[in-house]
Amino acid sequence: MNTKKVILDVDTGVDDALGILLAVKSGRMDILGITTVNGNVSLEQATLNTRKILQLLNVTDSIPVVPGAAKPLMRSSYFEHRVHGQDGLGGALRDMPVAVKPAEGHAVDFIIDRVSRAPGEVTLVMTGPLTNLAIAVVKYPELVQQVKEVIFMGGVAGNFGNVTPVAEYNMYVDPEAAKIVLHAGFPLLTMVGLDVTRQALLADEHIRELGDTPIGRYVAESTQDYMKRYSERNGVRACALHDPLAVGVALSKELVTTRHYYVDVETRSDLCDGQTVCDFQSRLGQKPNVQVCMEVDAGAFLRLFVDTLRV
Repeated sequence: MNTKKVILDVDTGVDDALGILLAVKSGRMDILGITTVNGNVSLEQATLNTRKILQLLNVTDSIPVVPGAAKPLMRSSYFEHRVHGQDGLGGALRDMPVAVKPAEGHAVDFIIDRVSRAPGEVTLVMTGPLTNLAIAVVKYPELVQQVKEVIFMGGVAGNFGNVTPVAEYNMYVDPEAAKIVLHAGFPLLTMVGLDVTRQALLADEHIRELGDTPIGRYVAESTQDYMKRYSERNGVRACALHDPLAVGVALSKELVTTRHYYVDVETRSDLCDGQTVCDFQSRLGQKPNVQVCMEVDAGAFLRLFVDTLRV
């Protein structure tokens, strides 16, 4: 089976962890490393959580975890403990001892090094704020043309936000970083936003299908409060698989329908900071810069997710 070279960039909360599980268990990705960033939780906690997930999967020796930016470019940190719990994993794996240390170096340098070693071959799957990638682009502009594709979970094109009325969380936390990435000129930049991730809902029946296995038990425990928060806000007993869907898109573009639009992000508004503005009618006269996921085959993705994790 063909594998694609991938770097995952994560702020490991509940759904990042599920995305890592999907990426590793798929067997279809050559995961060069996982870089971490401040976001749902602190950089230190995100790095610890990532190592715990790799330990759960017994792959700590083959996938380095490289810490990156400890804060947004210009703003204070904004954690989501109410959604992901104080530890970011909903209390799951709280007693797991972790012996393996993070890799030496910085995520930005790791991304630049691995991409420049294999121009045109590495896909970046970003499921946290885009701080690491923005710094990498500024430090090494050649990265833009050397990377194969950037797939990021973030933003919302034609719907409402999940942290403010208009902003999706990853964009809200570091909109200045998002703006750098959106304007960098990546030949293939794919946005997996709330328009599609809200349709990819993990429900109790999916968790039951995972069975009484270490991964099944982990998923059940880690998503308990995550589901409660989603139910309180949306009236549905489920949780959106935001970050796993970005991994799913990296595995199979057939899961989604994309449209090429010009997308920018608001950075100077009292009410709208972090809002992704998608120019559906080309009113701004700008060249399209993002492949925006507009539709998803949610059933096919959920089947992929469940079948992959229960193997």
